[in-house]
Amino acid sequence: MTTKIDSNVTVQPSAEEPVEGVWFALPRGFTSLPLRTLVAPAGSPEAVQRDESLAHILASAPDEVSRQEFTATLAVLHHMLRSVQVQGTAHCAVGLHRDDTEGGSDAALLSLFTVSWTETSWAPRGVTAARALVTAEGHTRIEYGEVPCGPAAFSEAVRTPTAESGLSAAPLLQIHGHLPHPDGTALVLLTLSTIAAPRREQYRALLRQIARTVAFEDPFAEPQGSARS
Repeated sequence: MTTKIDSNVTVQPSAEEPVEGVWFALPRGFTSLPLRTLVAPAGSPEAVQRDESLAHILASAPDEVSRQEFTATLAVLHHMLRSVQVQGTAHCAVGLHRDDTEGGSDAALLSLFTVSWTETSWAPRGVTAARALVTAEGHTRIEYGEVPCGPAAFSEAVRTPTAESGLSAAPLLQIHGHLPHPDGTALVLLTLSTIAAPRREQYRALLRQIARTVAFEDPFAEPQGSARS
């Protein structure tokens, strides 16, 4: 899967709409979906909308086995999303990328990208980024750094569905980006989830590059006194 997005980003009209005060760009291969459609019960109008939106992903599968794998992966991601819905999730997108890395199988890889807000007590932004991971359980490969919008922390976690969920036991890899808001009282969590754990380096690079597009001020706003041509 290709992880360079600087020359591979398509800015759509919807990019001018903030997700609760944060702006970002997604590379090709991601389809943004209203959160309510992914958590809607089967048979509801929202579920019908979801199924129609995902139809092209299933149709792109090279064979029936791949379609079954996609369906199973979607079930895992759907279960996960329902569990985090109340935790400030504001945006989600389904990603479909070809495993075109050296030694890759050329198979299609499925992922879920989410954006969530977390309120925090005030602290300098660097402290907030570090503090976000102090109590995080099961997070590994923790790194701190800077992106254009400010301090950031990155981490990984692997989740395994419980036997009670009835889902495949395939581990779910989650790559996280923690980006404090400039006001010091909130933090944006970017999460990229997939069962394609062998491609963790590529997904980690992909999330980092998405993080580099994040802005907390409208990048499309016109300077005062000017007009859009």
